[in-house]
Amino acid sequence: MRANRTFDIAIFGASGYTGRLVAEYLWNKYGKRQSFKLAIAGRNLERLQSVKAALNAGDELGILVADAEDLGSLATMASNTRLIITTVGPYQFHGTKLVEACASVGTDYLDLCAEPHWIRRMIDTYTAPAKTSGARILFSCGFDSIPSEIGVYSVQEAAKRKTGSYSSSVKCLVRQLKGTFSGGTVESLSANLSAAANDENVAKLLADPFALTPGFAGPPQSETNTVTFDDDLGVWTAPSMMAYINTCSVHRLNYLLAQRFGENFRYDECIMTGPGDEGKAAAEAIASAPSPLVGDHAPKPGTGPTKEERDTGSFSLLFIARTAKAGLIKVGVEGDQDPGYDSTSKMISEAAIALLTQKTSCLGGIWTPGAALRDELKAHLTQAGILAWSED
Repeated sequence: MRANRTFDIAIFGASGYTGRLVAEYLWNKYGKRQSFKLAIAGRNLERLQSVKAALNAGDELGILVADAEDLGSLATMASNTRLIITTVGPYQFHGTKLVEACASVGTDYLDLCAEPHWIRRMIDTYTAPAKTSGARILFSCGFDSIPSEIGVYSVQEAAKRKTGSYSSSVKCLVRQLKGTFSGGTVESLSANLSAAANDENVAKLLADPFALTPGFAGPPQSETNTVTFDDDLGVWTAPSMMAYINTCSVHRLNYLLAQRFGENFRYDECIMTGPGDEGKAAAEAIASAPSPLVGDHAPKPGTGPTKEERDTGSFSLLFIARTAKAGLIKVGVEGDQDPGYDSTSKMISEAAIALLTQKTSCLGGIWTPGAALRDELKAHLTQAGILAWSED
């Protein structure tokens, strides 16, 4: 029985840069008070002991040694805990055996994956075992793609309240994004590009907004990879680098909610730069700039911003649903810390807590965090400082 396992949550990869932040957040908020039994996990015992010492944690914080390439050690770890958070990526290299272990023994799994071709392979391979064991597998539980899912869910619920029906079209405008990228993000992007170059099927999945909805393909989506003018707000927009994974996640959200938003639902995501010539010039500069995730200046694996840089980070996303009865309905999702680190650590941690404590449990299978947790996730994010506001 999962209820009788030694730990409630194990953070796998806790000695890495992002894993440390997740461990720190969970320990300080939930572990110290012994609300949940926590463990940090990884392959190097000495590094894990160093993390534990830095947290000033006693015997209440456990340590589990496991290797991402050793299925036996992963199965042992999974059998000792109700839920595993993993920050060990790229997941296409280091995630498959852990998903297998969790799906086999009924342990819940959450990650920060932005690799849709790998997620699709996991869906195809491990949905049936997860349903059988009761494991809830949730991918993309950080800045990719919780804000996009929660924003779409919230604006659609607002549309339903105002008009009695859902909108067939939602767009996300990134109004503010102040933060830095991690070495892990660079590794994942590099792995995606390499996989696409070597496999035509991977390339197709990376370009497909419906890559995560097996057996279903909706209508062609709007063109968002060029500079465009948004007539609704009178502003220029530029392509969003992370739209590819967020769009896949949003369409899987709709898919898992039995096409609640309709089979012809469209979702667009781009960066808002502003009105007039200045806004157009800014959009063109973003569109033509080299990616910050490639080249000599890209962050290295295991590195990340300073605490001061993280504390001064923020993000603000605006979601707009078009309706015939009420015009445009708007919802915002905002965070006051670095989106890729502190905010992401909050998101995956609160999603884990929400999954373990939800009142109406979703069944075993492969979910998105928005589809599995919906309003309960929103409530946890709100009390953690990640706010979703609505005009109504």
